[in-house]
Amino acid sequence: MAAGPVGGGSGGAQTAWVLNLLTDLAFNLLIFFVVCASTAEDEKGRPQQMPSASKEKAAEQKNTNIEVAIGRTDVKVNGEDVPTAQVQAKLATLLAGKTRPEDKIVVVKSAKDAPYSHWIRVTGAIEQAGGAITLQLEEEQVVVR
Repeated sequence: MAAGPVGGGSGGAQTAWVLNLLTDLAFNLLIFFVVCASTAEDEKGRPQQMPSASKEKAAEQKNTNIEVAIGRTDVKVNGEDVPTAQVQAKLATLLAGKTRPEDKIVVVKSAKDAPYSHWIRVTGAIEQAGGAITLQLEEEQVVVR
């Protein structure tokens, strides 16, 4: 019988097996990153229009929106008192020249003591006039000293 270590060898076969495993792992990682990098360049995604952050456009947009303030018994359209029965006609004239949906935004401010039935009548008139209702829930105030 041949003389040698008990257990079947000097450990060279075990080292080769671990080295082969690490080589396979490195090769698989290399292929994975090559495939991922090649597809990342081709995809441009869906084009999007991002709004600009300029304050001038925001101020301009705020001026173009129609504001409706609903009180307990009264309605104001852009600060002007309008009888509830004439709200739809007034808004229809203000919205007449606007064709895009984003131009037909109507900002609704409601007083805390406004009855729900009054709110429903006014918002229904806004929708019938063709306006898109946007609720202003809270208003931020900046204190300048």
